[in-house]
Amino acid sequence: MRRYITSLFTNMKLRWKMLAMVLPIVIIPIFVVGTVIGYISNHHAYLGITQTSKDDLAHMSGFTLDLLQSHHQQFQVYKEDKERVFRQELAVLVNLSYRLVEAQYRQAREGRSTPARALQEAREALKKVNVGESGYIYAMTGDGLLKVHIAREGENVYNEKDEKGRYFIREMCRNARASKPGEVLYIIYPWRNAILGDVKPRNKIVAYRYFKEWDWIIAAGGYLDETYDNEAFERNSFALLKEKIKSKKVGTTGYIFCMDRKGTFTLHPESEGKNFYNIVDADGRQFIKEMCEKKSGWIRYSWRNKGEPSPRMKIVRYDYFEPWDWIIAVGSYEDEFYGEANKIKGRILAWMALLTVVVGATAVCLVFLAARVLTDPISRMLETIRQVKRGRLDEQMAVEADDELGELATAFNRMTAIIRHNREMEATLAQQGKMASLGVLSSGVAHEINNPLGVILGYAAYLEGKMGEDDPGYRYIHEIKRESKRCKKIVQDLLNYARTPKPTLEKTDLNGLLEQIVDFAANHTDMHDVRVVREFAPDLPPVSLDGDQMRQVAINLILNAGAAMGRGGVLTVSTSREDDFAVIRFKDNGSGIPPENLEKIFEPFFTTKEKGTGLGLAITRQIVEQHHGRISIESTPDEGTTVTVRLPFEPDGLY
Repeated sequence: MRRYITSLFTNMKLRWKMLAMVLPIVIIPIFVVGTVIGYISNHHAYLGITQTSKDDLAHMSGFTLDLLQSHHQQFQVYKEDKERVFRQELAVLVNLSYRLVEAQYRQAREGRSTPARALQEAREALKKVNVGESGYIYAMTGDGLLKVHIAREGENVYNEKDEKGRYFIREMCRNARASKPGEVLYIIYPWRNAILGDVKPRNKIVAYRYFKEWDWIIAAGGYLDETYDNEAFERNSFALLKEKIKSKKVGTTGYIFCMDRKGTFTLHPESEGKNFYNIVDADGRQFIKEMCEKKSGWIRYSWRNKGEPSPRMKIVRYDYFEPWDWIIAVGSYEDEFYGEANKIKGRILAWMALLTVVVGATAVCLVFLAARVLTDPISRMLETIRQVKRGRLDEQMAVEADDELGELATAFNRMTAIIRHNREMEATLAQQGKMASLGVLSSGVAHEINNPLGVILGYAAYLEGKMGEDDPGYRYIHEIKRESKRCKKIVQDLLNYARTPKPTLEKTDLNGLLEQIVDFAANHTDMHDVRVVREFAPDLPPVSLDGDQMRQVAINLILNAGAAMGRGGVLTVSTSREDDFAVIRFKDNGSGIPPENLEKIFEPFFTTKEKGTGLGLAITRQIVEQHHGRISIESTPDEGTTVTVRLPFEPDGLY
């Protein structure tokens, strides 16, 4: 089995091998990382939900404290405002009483009344004044002897104490005798009046003023709570406050409750007014007692409601509200706010599964893409190698990157270039060998061929002169003469190609030279139906060249263009400057050259003409290259041909 798997893996294509090797490396870490991330995310989700839920409980507790504090402050302001008004009313009553006493004193002093009668009238007048429901006006001497009082007149109360043990009468006597004329003083003290049925002390406020002439302290007092004339409003406000707090839900079944320090629920959805100080949870823990003792903090306890099969853990945040001696608690069952965490856990698992599938599929696609990116260049390289193997050394590998494959492609292209160069050198050497042999052959047989041709041409010319054009043999003699000249030209072309002389370079006005050549070539029979257009650059510098050889090049190219065009043909001869080169272009609108012939156009003995030798363009390229220049041809069938010759201004300086 193992050998079968090894053999199967060995025979796989490269991309499948990469997939088989890389895919497990990608997928396995994804599952591992996904599992770890899922666990961590779930753990942190629980921690986050727990912290968030605790923050919510703390927020709700703070919110309840703020509500209670706001309510408390609101009625504190209300009570302070009532107290201020009550003080003013007491001051008015005290001043009024003072003026009554003062009026009686003035009558006695003026003789309109006796002192005893004045005192009696003053006492009667003061007793008739009421302050609130149970308040009254009273007067006493600076030693605490009550001169006017509704119930205890004639008693000395100098040593009376309030509910806190304070000698408030002594304080009043001292302050009154030390007061400024017309000054109204105040005192507040807790007092429980058993006659009125008071169960607990109430704050009493007294305004008093000192009448020095009779050593009387005239006082008007009343209970503060009797000034709060809108108790129903306060009760309704407090009831609304409780309903508002009760309506706040914490989670699904959590709620807010309040209790005093003795464990009596002052606010609860169901058990308001009941005492649970000693109640225990499912584990026997006295959690209410613990809350009352600590007053503020967190507590966690197990609790089972009626109808529930088992207890659930409950977490409570509680804080102390000092003005009312209340403990405010906000609680919720843990499983309720963990329910959201469980939902998050499910979503995390679902998303992790989906993410794993998506990432796995993406990884497969990326591995395929990577395999394709790596194997496609190799496949193209193999195809190029096969083409080169078939002998197409011009095929090149595409260098698409700077990696190892790019380096391999570059090395292969360099190798094929070397092979191609070597083959070109071999062909050049073979050609040069042929040319050497051709030169030896040409020099050896030219004399033997030219002499018979000279004799043939001589006799043909002689016979041509003896015959009239109407002689039947005249046409044959003319053909002999023309073909003999053609043979002589072929021999001369062979000699010229085999022994092209080295050019003699001279500074030459290229435009002027071309003007002469165009004028000369225009008289040739191939150019009679062709219009030649000259477009010479006016600022073209002189060019170092051999005038005779360049004349041969230009005439050859002009006549070739003329032969390729029919009637109405246009040949444009132009010059220009491109960097350090003088450029000559011969552009015609003739029949053009087929693409398959463009690569062979400069080969010796290649011609498409019926009577051509195929040496004209070969000699032309040889002359241009000896001038260190370049010649190129661009042609489109049925549209025309453009031959471009580039000649350096200074050949020796360039090559």
